[in-house]
Amino acid sequence: MIHHLSISAENPQHVAQVLAEILQGQATPHPFSPDGHIVFPFDEYGTEIEVYPLVTEITPGESQEKRAYIQNPTASKFTGTHVMISVPASVEQIEQIAQREDWLLQHASFGFDFILFWVENRLLIELLTPEMTTQYLAFMQRENLRKYFVFPDSHN
Repeated sequence: MIHHLSISAENPQHVAQVLAEILQGQATPHPFSPDGHIVFPFDEYGTEIEVYPLVTEITPGESQEKRAYIQNPTASKFTGTHVMISVPASVEQIEQIAQREDWLLQHASFGFDFILFWVENRLLIELLTPEMTTQYLAFMQRENLRKYFVFPDSHN
């Protein structure tokens, strides 16, 4: 279970507002990161998404939070990090939002259907509508995964 994650954005406030719309939650300024924002869907899992400015890096620190938020002006705008999130929005709502924002949206399938939602056309967030979440949960059963992946025999 992933309860929260952080991402970076060129426009953190706007990205947080768009994600709050898709998650049907609310966005608020981040208390420790200048210009950062947090999205709260107010779901039963305590989910949150922190959205930092693109140049922000989190490093070990000595503060009460035991981390430091530093600025790296040479940070790449791309990342290998991505996440898959179940959302209450419909395919149509997500498509409308992507079109409004002029962000790339792609439909994909790998044993289940999902949406590739490219935040600011650079950060991949894979979205599952309620119907897609049902497909995903069925797919993620051990017997189905064995069709696609090789597991050592000791993990039956």
